[in-house]
Amino acid sequence: MSTYVVFDLEFTTWRGALEQDWEAPGQLREIVQIGAVRVTGSHEVVDSYEALVRPVVNPELSGHFTELTGIDQESVDREGLPPAEALGGFLEFCRGRTALSYGNDMVVVGENVGWARLRGEEVKPGFLDVAFLNIRPWINTLAPATAAANSGRLWQVLGLPRPAAGAEHSALFDSHSVAAAIRHLCATAAPLPPGCL
Repeated sequence: MSTYVVFDLEFTTWRGALEQDWEAPGQLREIVQIGAVRVTGSHEVVDSYEALVRPVVNPELSGHFTELTGIDQESVDREGLPPAEALGGFLEFCRGRTALSYGNDMVVVGENVGWARLRGEEVKPGFLDVAFLNIRPWINTLAPATAAANSGRLWQVLGLPRPAAGAEHSALFDSHSVAAAIRHLCATAAPLPPGCL
């Protein structure tokens, strides 16, 4: 059965970091949460991957990050995986498939894999078995009302039922929201772009 992956990330941030593109000294986009769903060619979710990740450079989460995502320091300290382990699990989940994100989250994955390797950590498997694609332009073109929406709000903007338990800025919930938008648009507007399956 042909499947693809939809994924989303939550990564370290501070008030104003988005507007400044994380240019302030010491502000890196370290992944704190990975969420991904595996989706069939008929656009049904059949599996999921979720991991909390312990940041290395900025191990203390900012209050802004916790307020935005609901992810607290205690949970990350208790349940967070080392970055290389979480990234390896995610890449294994995606192996041999196209991984779609609502934005350029693949760049953040690449940054985090690079930092792990610079620390001497091994990330297995690598990127070569995954084709990454930003699906946002396709969604925004077919449904212009989504252009100002983040991944976790797509289901609301499109008037769809809540796609899963949870709330926006939870990586797994946001992945379900994007998958619901894709399913809706494939049923009502156009097939997925070539290379997604």
